[in-house]
Amino acid sequence: MTDATPRHEDRLALRPDWQKRRVLITGGLGFIGASLAHRLVALGADVLLVDSLVPEYGGNPFNVQEIASRVRINISDIRDPYSMRHMIEGREVIFNLAGQTSHMDSMTDPFNDLEINGLAQLRLLEICRHHNPGVHIVFASTRQIYGKPDYLPVDERHRLNPVDVNGVNKVAGEHYHILYNNVYGLRSSVLRLTNTYGPRMRVKDARQTFLGVWVRAVVEGRPFEVWGGAQLRDFTYVDDAVDALLALAETDGVDGQAFNLGGDCVISLRDTAALLAEAGNSRFEIREFPADRKRIDIGDYYADDSLFRRLSGWQPRVPLAEGLRRTVAFYRDHLRHYL
Repeated sequence: MTDATPRHEDRLALRPDWQKRRVLITGGLGFIGASLAHRLVALGADVLLVDSLVPEYGGNPFNVQEIASRVRINISDIRDPYSMRHMIEGREVIFNLAGQTSHMDSMTDPFNDLEINGLAQLRLLEICRHHNPGVHIVFASTRQIYGKPDYLPVDERHRLNPVDVNGVNKVAGEHYHILYNNVYGLRSSVLRLTNTYGPRMRVKDARQTFLGVWVRAVVEGRPFEVWGGAQLRDFTYVDDAVDALLALAETDGVDGQAFNLGGDCVISLRDTAALLAEAGNSRFEIREFPADRKRIDIGDYYADDSLFRRLSGWQPRVPLAEGLRRTVAFYRDHLRHYL
């Protein structure tokens, strides 16, 4: 860090106050969106949540049960330009988290993935350009856009080479946001999330993350399966991901850019499973990788997120072992609401 770079505590002191700021979260009843809503409510923001509640996509009213009286909720699809125009007008910040996240679903129904992760994103930006050009947008992308890494750790200079339809459409969504920033001055920035986990994540199936299936098995007292096991990954606890989204919205000089987000460590799936088994007093079994999944598996992946850390001052605060303990404890109390 050079002498000209503001210290972490100085950056935090200069960040804007969220009190009464008018914020829209698309995908606001989902895992990350609801967790972000909890934080923004605590900070005093005026929060509007938009979610389609399509069963496959992870939205769950229970995610915001504790704050339901302190937010506004609109059950609507981001593919509907008429309802989106009404909700976008007057908002100061949009955290654009809505999307189809399942890699397998994107291969079996590619046009649906295109509509949600491509066309709907372009429509949202057009609405902002014509009806709220002063809004500030933070777009949630994914590390999946890199595909199988050419080198590790993966930094933002790495080529984009997605291995599934979901990744291709996420690349398009990113580029739309950056293009509208550069051409129309519509303030947009992108955060490429890695394996985000924690309370409120989808656990009924693997559409959001394989960790959800593991956690469900642990809470139900069943052994869980690990496919392969040697693959290296990084994981971000959901509270740390929320910190990062807020930091990106609060940091100057990042418009029109995309940033990686990583975690507190690099770890194999086998060792991750061992930590989870210890947290839940459970056990796991190693299995061969299924052929249909292996076609789109990326092997090892972990991010170089040093650029984002340097510019924003963000650091992960929750170690993986602690995050897994918190997650298991949450689902021991609330699993019935997520099945």
